Amino acid sequence: MAANVIVKASSIITMDESNPRAEAIAIDASTGKIVAVGSLTDCQAAAPGAVLTDLGSTVLMPGFIEAHSHPFLSGMITQAPAYWIAPYMGYPTFGDVQALWTKVNAELPADQPVVFQGLDRMLQQAAMPTNTDLDKFFPTRRAVVLDNSGHMAYFNSAVIKFNNWTDGKPPADPQGARFGRNTDGTSNGVAYETAAMMEAAMPTLKDAIPKPLESAARWFQYMSGYGITSTSEMTYSTSMLKGYEALTTRPDSPLRMSLYHMSIDPDAGVQVDSPDPSMLRKQGVKLWADGSPWVGSIASSFPYLDTPAVQNAEIPLGPGGTAMMNYTRVELDAIIAKYAPMGWQMSFHVNGDVGLDVVLDTYEEALINNKLMGTDHRWRVEHCGGCRGDQFQRAVDMGVTISLGPFQFIYWGDLLDGTMFPSEIGSQWMRWGDAVRAGAHISFHNDGPVSPPIPLLNIQTAITRATDSGKVHGANQIISIEDALKAETTGAAYMLHRDNEIGSLAVGMYADLVELSMDPYLADPTTLATQVKVQGTWLSGKKVDLDSFMTQIQAVEAAGTHPVDHTAVVASHTC
Repeated sequence: MAANVIVKASSIITMDESNPRAEAIAIDASTGKIVAVGSLTDCQAAAPGAVLTDLGSTVLMPGFIEAHSHPFLSGMITQAPAYWIAPYMGYPTFGDVQALWTKVNAELPADQPVVFQGLDRMLQQAAMPTNTDLDKFFPTRRAVVLDNSGHMAYFNSAVIKFNNWTDGKPPADPQGARFGRNTDGTSNGVAYETAAMMEAAMPTLKDAIPKPLESAARWFQYMSGYGITSTSEMTYSTSMLKGYEALTTRPDSPLRMSLYHMSIDPDAGVQVDSPDPSMLRKQGVKLWADGSPWVGSIASSFPYLDTPAVQNAEIPLGPGGTAMMNYTRVELDAIIAKYAPMGWQMSFHVNGDVGLDVVLDTYEEALINNKLMGTDHRWRVEHCGGCRGDQFQRAVDMGVTISLGPFQFIYWGDLLDGTMFPSEIGSQWMRWGDAVRAGAHISFHNDGPVSPPIPLLNIQTAITRATDSGKVHGANQIISIEDALKAETTGAAYMLHRDNEIGSLAVGMYADLVELSMDPYLADPTTLATQVKVQGTWLSGKKVDLDSFMTQIQAVEAAGTHPVDHTAVVASHTC
């Protein structure tokens, strides 16, 4: 490779243990890969005549990597024309949400349907809204409100009428899902789990979100604005392929994408022939072991506390144990037995400790049966909020990687510790300290659309164990800034099987960069996420132009060459 670009900064944090700091990097613009890393003199010697870009006081790092996300869905239901009403997006109370509903209904054309994402009954202390509750705010227009957990949807009488349900009665409950009903059998405006949510809400979502590709592109912009250069789709369906091809093949696309196919799809084992595998590739298969802590569906050995907040959110005290598992052990074994011989990396959503025991038992048997124990398989577990430290050691011994969601601790930590669970459980939620001490390959994620994708906030939280309110819980789980940065770079790249391409700045790696306003090692740990500013990103040695990217996507949407199936996108996520 011949370098023709040199980028200099006040300091370059390479995340390469053999060469942790540098002054400059030399890049071959034709491949987007790094040719030299070191002093400016070293790079100029390696690339005589190369064009120098001096970023002055900027600090460079490898671009952040979000190893667990749902970009398409995130864009569709959080970006305009949808409304993002999560408590940490400016709506901390149910009163704030109600004020927005009143404002929206007064200002929009009467026939325009509306979609709201992120109602959080636990954090916002909202009782479960029914159709009659929503009718007070939206007496005639269709309105759908999606629960932040991804497990419930609420809708008004106009939606029920539009769906043409005979006598206002919903159809028979689909497998694994159900409709809320009044005593006379009519709909109460509530749907539980994906199949019922889709049947109730999908006709309205299609009308309310007419440009899904543009909405997804806005989420790409959003992620890039926080320094992310690579991400994943953890619930991929084949019908999303054209959309993701459009997003990742534009000249100014800001993100690389790794796909994990939903195991419930009949074609979950098929290969994906991507125009550019460096930008879009299929990596694995995804399953769900249990549900969400915010609606009481995690497979845990511990109960919820009997507190007003738990009662108001209508959460069963439990413990749920294996009754909350989405599959029997026999079903899990059959799914893994189908896809493991194909070479796919396996990934499991799991939040409860009982759930992780079952997953690790399933993994162990499958790894032995497929002669994968001791190999570089990197099978994954996701979230693991209520899991135990000894389970992480077992995962490491099996070669299983762990993707943790600091967002669960950041926004719910104050409730988890003493309101939802006793302190010995709640203060230890998201045991990243135990995971690091076990020697695990970990990544951090924000699981969009559940929370905003802010890697620097994840890092700040990991090194302080402070929640969004500033309260500290479980200080024994604090980790070093070095380990926190790894979770957003090298650890995430390793988990995606892309550590030979991204995650660190070394010769032969892609020049995917994030520009920072200052060295995160020098920031106050308690304010790192606001003190350190993201000033831009680079992909393959080229500065990302987000405005040009959006223009390119709008042209694709207008041409209609990459149609998006709303149904497949919305069906893909529970958290």
